[in-house]
Amino acid sequence: MKVGFIGLGLMGRPMALHLEKAGHSLHLWARRPEALAPFAGVNAKIHVNPAEVARHAEVVIVMVADAPDVEAVCLGPQGLAEGAAPGLIVVDMSTIAPDAARHIGLHLAERDIEFLDAPVSGGETGAINAALTIMVGGKPEVFEKVKPLFDKMGKSATLIGGSGAGQVAKACNQILTGVGVMAVAEAFNFAQKSGVDPARVREALLGGFAYSKILENHGQRMLDRNFKPGFKAWMHQKDLRIVMGEAHRLGLMLPSAAATAQMFNAMVGSGMGEDDSIAALKLLEKMSTPD
Repeated sequence: MKVGFIGLGLMGRPMALHLEKAGHSLHLWARRPEALAPFAGVNAKIHVNPAEVARHAEVVIVMVADAPDVEAVCLGPQGLAEGAAPGLIVVDMSTIAPDAARHIGLHLAERDIEFLDAPVSGGETGAINAALTIMVGGKPEVFEKVKPLFDKMGKSATLIGGSGAGQVAKACNQILTGVGVMAVAEAFNFAQKSGVDPARVREALLGGFAYSKILENHGQRMLDRNFKPGFKAWMHQKDLRIVMGEAHRLGLMLPSAAATAQMFNAMVGSGMGEDDSIAALKLLEKMSTPD
């Protein structure tokens, strides 16, 4: 297929390269020229704006930071909508608010452009290993057309429901992962301040009901003091801001998500925004009574 790809950062770059390796021809645009460097010598054509990408592609994948960026790429001057022929499929794999996804989808539909919201979980490691979990909102027939591309980027792609449903699923994912990271960090800090080896505690807990992928994977990284970002703290802060915004809109009480959102606010405010979200452990250590 002729695939457009916009958003070639930590996640988007390996995702696009997986598609090229699978034999799809890429049509690319990036705000930063250095983001295009890894595509030298592969089957990829560079374009001057998103509209030109849309003119040459059957499917365009967008993987950018937040809703204003998605809206600018899709609906702004020289955006995808300006260059698209009827029937183009736009797949937004960013994480944005469900209402924003529905808004963008409706405006694209007015121009006969199909839209899927398809946020992912798995971080940079998942993107590099083509092991992302992909949560999709949109029409079933459009999902089926794009699924062969999803299969090259992830280990699973699930159609959740109509437009915006993929973003709702991602918000649920971020509640669980955010609270989970904070829970593991709290447990390790508690063990350490109690004079007990957190590594031994983790080993014991992995064999019981407290087991989780976060305890297994992120827990080991905490023990290794490996805070190199696979998913930066400011990004989790942004995602939980989306969660809390939706909670306010719907009149929902989300006490655990709210407390976790405040912890990520504190991380970013303490200069840890560029660290991995698991650096929550460092924040708890900083806030605790010295040994």
